[in-house]
Amino acid sequence: MRNAKTVLTAIAMAVATLGAVAPGFTQKMLASYPTLTTDAALRAAQAALAQCQKQGYTVAVAVTDRGGQPLALLRDNLAGPHTSLTAINKAYTAVSFRTDTTELAATTQAGKPASGVRQLPQVVAVGGGLMVRAKGSLVGAIAVSGAPNGDADDACAKAGIAAINDAIELE
Repeated sequence: MRNAKTVLTAIAMAVATLGAVAPGFTQKMLASYPTLTTDAALRAAQAALAQCQKQGYTVAVAVTDRGGQPLALLRDNLAGPHTSLTAINKAYTAVSFRTDTTELAATTQAGKPASGVRQLPQVVAVGGGLMVRAKGSLVGAIAVSGAPNGDADDACAKAGIAAINDAIELE
């Protein structure tokens, strides 16, 4: 009987301890993180598209949230049919690998250890996809497709980030 009482006492103490800890677990099971809003995404996409049009480029611009899901997509009327999906996938790639796609293109070239990354679905390892950060956190990505080269795509995407940067840093 003494062993049974000892075991029951130990179980009661364990249950009481778990009960006291349980509310803490509930609070820590929810994440709270910053991400772009649809309004911010649209403003960035419009600025990037305007910059490209000013340069005479017909492009598509995609802006995603921090999970790589599209929030805004704009395509110039004359942009090629491939540009929309390419822009979405460039932005997805930037958030997935937490790096700008120009850098990813350099580190995943044929013969390099990470070259297999290019075979993953939706990965587009060419310039034009940039991470969007606010207060040190990744909050989304913007990508441009259709300018003459990755550097030109990057320049337009940077114009999109510049259009919202002050607003998202101040929030």
